[in-house]
Amino acid sequence: MSGAVSTPTQEALHADVATLAALDRLPCSPGEAQAAAWIAERMAACGARVVVDKELVHGTYFTPLGVLNALGAAGGVAVLAGRRGLGGVLAGAGAAGIWQDLTGGRRRALRRVLKRQLTTNVVAEFGPEDAHHTLVVHAHHDAARTSFIFDQTFAKFMVEKFPGVMARTDRWPPLMGLVIGGPAAAAMSALTGGRRTAALGTAFAAGTATVMAHMIRQPVVPGANDNLSGVAVLLEVARRLQDAPPPNGVRVILLSAGAEEANQEGMLAFARRHFRRLSPESTSFLCLDTVGSPELVLIEGEGFLRMYEYPSAQKERVAAAARDAGVHVRRGIRFTFATDGLVSLRQGYQTATIGSVTEYLVPANYHWPTDTADNVDYASVARSVEVVMGTITRSVPT
Repeated sequence: MSGAVSTPTQEALHADVATLAALDRLPCSPGEAQAAAWIAERMAACGARVVVDKELVHGTYFTPLGVLNALGAAGGVAVLAGRRGLGGVLAGAGAAGIWQDLTGGRRRALRRVLKRQLTTNVVAEFGPEDAHHTLVVHAHHDAARTSFIFDQTFAKFMVEKFPGVMARTDRWPPLMGLVIGGPAAAAMSALTGGRRTAALGTAFAAGTATVMAHMIRQPVVPGANDNLSGVAVLLEVARRLQDAPPPNGVRVILLSAGAEEANQEGMLAFARRHFRRLSPESTSFLCLDTVGSPELVLIEGEGFLRMYEYPSAQKERVAAAARDAGVHVRRGIRFTFATDGLVSLRQGYQTATIGSVTEYLVPANYHWPTDTADNVDYASVARSVEVVMGTITRSVPT
């Protein structure tokens, strides 16, 4: 049952989530910084070497996507006015910028000219710095704004009314394709001269820009499942490593990142600052994102617009750790959204991501006001702890 606790571990996990969920943790907000300071203090109390990185980022996803869709709409209007060259440039730039922003890459041209703010990453290390292998286990402590687009009524309808269809699929449709669809259609119309395509692309891009503008005014959710459940796992792992350090040859970095809800900006900042000291040959990553739904999932691949498959070696390592601990993790599911795991994956590291889903194949209370500490499945969170500890053991160099 969500919110119920039955073991000392679950009680500790609930206490961590409840404390942090009381803070308004919008990316780059004072609450996000306060949460990071609280996490850092507890990591240090467990004997970790802790660094708190202040990183300059933009801090939203809806502003860049809104601006780029407005650019696409302007391009469509230009095409309709007979200026196909100008329209193609504007709409093409909008579509290209959206692709950059939604695929986990490092090039995000628009964000360089938008207003920037400070986000906070907490980096806690256990084990020798010269260890043969480093495992980075990470989650994010910021929270998102809600919106009507996150309502799960459609997901429940599809699973309940068409169970056979859903049983044969491994993913939900890539709904972020709608975000790029308007500018892409307008750009295509500049090449073909199709006025109907131009009108449709213009209307769709303008509608998407309006939705993004509407989101700016929405409240911030508590973010207990997404992703204080993952942060709570980090804190419990730190407590265990205090009593039993990593095995010989292994260094563990516990990273709690900010600004994940700004399309992985905190994780990208961690990459810029730290990846140069983390060799892909001797470093692996395990991302924890929304692990407080009833069924844990070892994600096969993820991506808003393009599916990026996780490498089989790291997935099998985590799956074996789950088997060692007697923990069920569902396989065969791909997520059509993006976590911080996409950053290390795209930069060539062995990476795996653990999430969780309800019977409707979506994370519980995702970006919804009901994502509170009392609506988290702490048995799932506790099982995630066991998988992480097993993965640390299995990261010993052979």
